[in-house]
Amino acid sequence: MSLKIYLAGPDVFRRDAKQLGQAKAIICAEYGFEGLFPLDSNVDLTGLSPYQSGLAIYQADIDLMNRCDLIIANMTPFRGPGLDGGTAFEMGYMRAQGKAVWGYTLDERDYGDRVEKDAEGWDIEDQHVEVFGMADNLMMVGAIDASGGQLLRVPGDSANAEDHLRAFRKVVEALARA
Repeated sequence: MSLKIYLAGPDVFRRDAKQLGQAKAIICAEYGFEGLFPLDSNVDLTGLSPYQSGLAIYQADIDLMNRCDLIIANMTPFRGPGLDGGTAFEMGYMRAQGKAVWGYTLDERDYGDRVEKDAEGWDIEDQHVEVFGMADNLMMVGAIDASGGQLLRVPGDSANAEDHLRAFRKVVEALARA
């Protein structure tokens, strides 16, 4: 029985989302794993309000995660200095179930270096910026570490699908060796 991997990240918002998800699933298959992408659920939203649609997608993603053994999260910064909020939830959900959390980011910088701050570490809203030498929020990095997963920092352009696939392949290779 092959490991089922939930393929998390803001990839679902891309114009090429289905193609990118399929390409990641193919990489998983090359290593004997089964990759499940959120858009694989093909949720029927016919006749639903936007709010009801959101809840239907939420439940479909929960159902998909429940079928998986682990998660590989695209943690590349999304609409700000940190990872996508939905991806963060998915990582926490999987970790809470005792499942392994793996990830990658195309931004090699530490989270604290991506947030604009003054010399004393305060941002423009007078909030202290965490500077722990981590790729993202300490709770996300901690979830990966505590689960035995790995977070790879691979330089690349977040708009370039090939860069995502190159980084994703490196994570799957590391998982196959683990």
